[in-house]
Amino acid sequence: MLLSDSDLQAIWLTLRLAGIVTLILLVLGTPIAWWLARTRTRWKGVIGAVVALPLVLPPSVLGFYLLLAMGPNGPVGHLTEMLGIGPLPFTFTGLVIASVFYSLPFMVQPLQNAFEAIGDRPLEVAATLRASQLDTFFTVAVPLALPGFLTASILTFAHTVGEFGVVLMIGGNIPGVTRVVSVQIYDHVEALEYSQAHQLSAIMLVFSFLVLLTLYAWRPNCKKGA
Repeated sequence: MLLSDSDLQAIWLTLRLAGIVTLILLVLGTPIAWWLARTRTRWKGVIGAVVALPLVLPPSVLGFYLLLAMGPNGPVGHLTEMLGIGPLPFTFTGLVIASVFYSLPFMVQPLQNAFEAIGDRPLEVAATLRASQLDTFFTVAVPLALPGFLTASILTFAHTVGEFGVVLMIGGNIPGVTRVVSVQIYDHVEALEYSQAHQLSAIMLVFSFLVLLTLYAWRPNCKKGA
């Protein structure tokens, strides 16, 4: 049985969401990871715990508080209304924002580990050559942390593809707007359309396996190259 138009639409929407979230988190997560890797302040543990919170917090809890914040009576909702943007819940934009929060640790933690693995010596050498901090970051830290960037991007993309609780709380179930693959599978199961649910679930299973296989096969090669 071929995938239906609604299934293909859900797959495209999911890939679009995951791609946008990964790009946003590369921009936002990199400075956070760099700061966590380099800082010695006592607030490091607090900020690190906040970043990692989605790893242990039930998605429905995170989705609930994001829904309150972005709703018409929440602080973010008031701001978007003032700016003429309108409410964010049950929109693709709201879905992107929620996914950024939910996938944040999957970008930050691998990058933080990669930055910490660099050590101080390469940065000190760059400083003796009178390189600015910005030059040092882009010409020394980023190239050395490239495996971390690739790992973080793959994990963030894959994690966003597999979201369910947060996207259902914030995005609801609007075809072509917020109905991603995980929600589409849920709809098939509720409608007792097990063959369609099986097809999409099998795609997700193969995708997840290939992501993990790529990471595990690629890491030893990175270590050999180092």
